[in-house]
Amino acid sequence: MLHHKEFYYIRHGQTDWNAKGLMQGFTDIPLNETGRKQAYEAAEAIKGTKIRTICASPLGRALETAEILNQVLNCEIVILDDLKEAGFGVQEGLVDDGWFTAWKDGEFTPEGAETRQEFIQRATNAVNTAIDYPGPVLIAAHGGLYGAIKHYFDLPDYEPLPNCALCHHTPPNAKNPLWLRRFVNKD
Repeated sequence: MLHHKEFYYIRHGQTDWNAKGLMQGFTDIPLNETGRKQAYEAAEAIKGTKIRTICASPLGRALETAEILNQVLNCEIVILDDLKEAGFGVQEGLVDDGWFTAWKDGEFTPEGAETRQEFIQRATNAVNTAIDYPGPVLIAAHGGLYGAIKHYFDLPDYEPLPNCALCHHTPPNAKNPLWLRRFVNKD
């Protein structure tokens, strides 16, 4: 269960491995020029928000995205190890040949990878830790991590989060019993 607190979430900008369709996981692949451009565009979109803390994955692609956004926000960046992407073990650096769906369904775990359930638990705990910082909080992390928590928002599993998509999440309240998600910088 996610704590009922407002927060923002951004997936890191594009990397060369994203562009090639390769699974990254714990492998620390940096942003490419497109990814940096995406992050600067997201920084423009986030101007005027009241974000007080950025919580970021320690992986370079997410941390650099957070640092670019912080040029506008000028707030504390907290690095949380558990905001890392799922560890995909021997599948990192390879194209998904169908194993990823089996992993998400809990039917297959690559050698050296964490199970889907382990990842969902880690992701939920990490997001709860992040949103307990002075907020609203911006979480700068990964597409897989967002996928692990989006069932709380009643979102379809097949809908991936694009690179540098910036989402604002509002918790359930008396007027609305569901989490609300609004894209800040995407149509």
